[in-house]
Amino acid sequence: MARTVVISGGGTGIGLATAEVFAADGEQVLLLGRREEVLQRAAGRIPGARYCAADLTEPQGARRAAEFAAREYGTVDVLVHSAGGSGALEDRPEFEDPLEAVAHDWTLNFRLNTLTATLLTEALQDHLATPGGRVLFLSSIAAYRGSGSGAYAASKAALHPYAHDLARRLGPRGITVNLVAPGYVEETDFFGDGIGEDRRRQLIAETSTGRAGHPGDVAQTLHWLASHAAAHITSQVIQVNGGAERGH
Repeated sequence: MARTVVISGGGTGIGLATAEVFAADGEQVLLLGRREEVLQRAAGRIPGARYCAADLTEPQGARRAAEFAAREYGTVDVLVHSAGGSGALEDRPEFEDPLEAVAHDWTLNFRLNTLTATLLTEALQDHLATPGGRVLFLSSIAAYRGSGSGAYAASKAALHPYAHDLARRLGPRGITVNLVAPGYVEETDFFGDGIGEDRRRQLIAETSTGRAGHPGDVAQTLHWLASHAAAHITSQVIQVNGGAERGH
């Protein structure tokens, strides 16, 4: 029987690759995001996929998405939180006061990366498959080593204790909760217009595998964590970074 897989940020990058992997297994895929035209284009590439445009940084947006999923599918088997980013794609006003700029950047990152995940999870928690539900968060290598500004890294690191608390809360229902922390991944919009070749070579040199990550690397890991084979894995952070960050 086909499962229902809800993917935030499903219109591009890792979210879209994840949707394609699940759909190839015959699962029902629902894509969420803010940009309707992006979601529509992505859904057109995936047989049977549907989409719902909503701003998941706001309670009303998360509620709207959850109500759509519950109304159309009833039960959500897999919830993947891929929405987020560093804010590079957002319009940024000019600030005369440097502290106002700091407040803006930190607030923006927590809205994009933390609130999108927590609000949607809380809105959908009563509709998660019991037992067998899977909740999967996209963290980042930055949660372990920082990101330069600190705001993005902190907003991803904040997902870790939330996921651990959620795993304890949902565990008695037979629902697992895990995080995947990618390193440098190409073929996404994360860096906006991209990064310089020197920086790219540096990031690749940090790996043990000698290559950049691709959305499919992360998508396949999420797919495995949502499988029956991973039914006894919960409250874990799985790193997908080619060895750029070790252990933990």
